[in-house]
Amino acid sequence: MPERSAPALPPERGERLIRADYRQDFQRRDAEIRDGSSWKLERRQHFEELGNDSREALRRGDWEGALHLLAGRRDRLRAEAREDRRRGHAFHRVRVVETPLTPYLQWELHSLNLRAECGERIRVIGAETLAPAEAHAPLPELVVLGGGVLYNVVYTAAGVPDGAVRFTDAGLVGAWETYIKELYGRGEDLRTYFDREVAHLPPPTRQPTTTPE
Repeated sequence: MPERSAPALPPERGERLIRADYRQDFQRRDAEIRDGSSWKLERRQHFEELGNDSREALRRGDWEGALHLLAGRRDRLRAEAREDRRRGHAFHRVRVVETPLTPYLQWELHSLNLRAECGERIRVIGAETLAPAEAHAPLPELVVLGGGVLYNVVYTAAGVPDGAVRFTDAGLVGAWETYIKELYGRGEDLRTYFDREVAHLPPPTRQPTTTPE
């Protein structure tokens, strides 16, 4: 069960990839998946996403603009979902949530709700559920892609993307895939959580501008 300790993730057993190499490696492996599943664990409560017009609107304090720009991605997300179905690729996401929500997370939950509407499998789990597993450190940001590779996604202290550590050892990848599946099984469907806890919230307080590193 998720209350048990999380699997080990020794960095020396992985290969450090800079951001460009990580993106290229991820995209190549993702495109090759046929009749498989992938699992993502998102733990941080704040990111500085780069090249995201809606995220930039949030940073400026333009909440309505940010939501409008999110809605403009619906057709693209539906097309991606159709392509995943064609390939038999099922992508699952577990989003850890702390309350009160950070401005970033409030925005991201709107983004994830749109993804769920378009077919992505997303569940939410409260950070309190992870307390036994996080006695020494928060869980990492992870993606298990097609059952064959695990990425520990790396961010700077400010939340700026900084590449990943790639793991291909079958035992390590399998252990983390099982663990994320357990969390997913305990989680709540994103859409029911969103309707109850997020949809009615007022616009978030504008955050201080963070300069990407």
